Amino acid sequence: MRSSLILFSFSLFVLIFSACSDYNKVVKSDNYDEKLKVANEYFDKGSEPQIGKFSKKPKTNRATGAYKLNDNYLLHSVTLYEQIYQRMPKTGEGELAYFRIGKAYYLSGDYYMAGYYLGSFAQRYPVSVKAQEAMFLSAMCSVNNSPEFTLDQNETDLAINNLQQFIDKYPQSELVDSCNHIMDRLRSKLEKKDFETVKLYDKTENYRSAVTAAITFMEDHPRSKNKEIAYYLLVKNSYLLSKNSIDTKKKERIEQTIERYHNFVTEFPGSIYEKELSDDNELMKKELENINSGK
Repeated sequence: MRSSLILFSFSLFVLIFSACSDYNKVVKSDNYDEKLKVANEYFDKGSEPQIGKFSKKPKTNRATGAYKLNDNYLLHSVTLYEQIYQRMPKTGEGELAYFRIGKAYYLSGDYYMAGYYLGSFAQRYPVSVKAQEAMFLSAMCSVNNSPEFTLDQNETDLAINNLQQFIDKYPQSELVDSCNHIMDRLRSKLEKKDFETVKLYDKTENYRSAVTAAITFMEDHPRSKNKEIAYYLLVKNSYLLSKNSIDTKKKERIEQTIERYHNFVTEFPGSIYEKELSDDNELMKKELENINSGK
């Protein structure tokens, strides 16, 4: 049993070494037909784990190394495709090579490199039949680079913009519905981040920032399910800001708070927050009367 295992391991080693040796010969050769043939073989082998045409490989599997061998195939294909593109950039072979460099990076999970190649593909080959796929995958690179909602969301904004550009350019594409669903998910992430920002300022008693963040949240997300809470936090922090203001700013801020309170009860009649805000509003009205009477 042990001898069989040793023999198998040795045979596997010889096979891998031989394959690497053959690959290195192709890399160093001047036979570009052979380079393209081998590059396509490696690309096809590396593409096998896909689940659907544009699917992203599960990160959980990549974390366990399940796709390592296939990523090696993809990266080997990239090396050969780069040689082909550099030698013949304006040919059909060069077009295919440039596209597959980007897609190989995409399939291997390197979305920044993939985004560079796929994003510039349409500029280099504007009439290519692969331009639509390249533009979609380029947008998906930004989607995959979009971080957790607690982090900076520039990449999320970029992803939404890229997806919208795709829809504008290919309104009849079968991928439009997918783009819309993805954008809805990304917008929900932005909404969650903005709402958590409002709550954080409220929790830390940063009244002015809480007011500003709440106003911005409602302007950016007018149909949010959290709009009532955000509006409540706006009025609450507006009251606290007024209460703690210096005399030269107190009157103006009290008037703003009273107006915000009336707008709140008009938009959300019967709200669970109405009693609390009503009590604060009465205090604001009395304070305003004292200011106006010079007391």
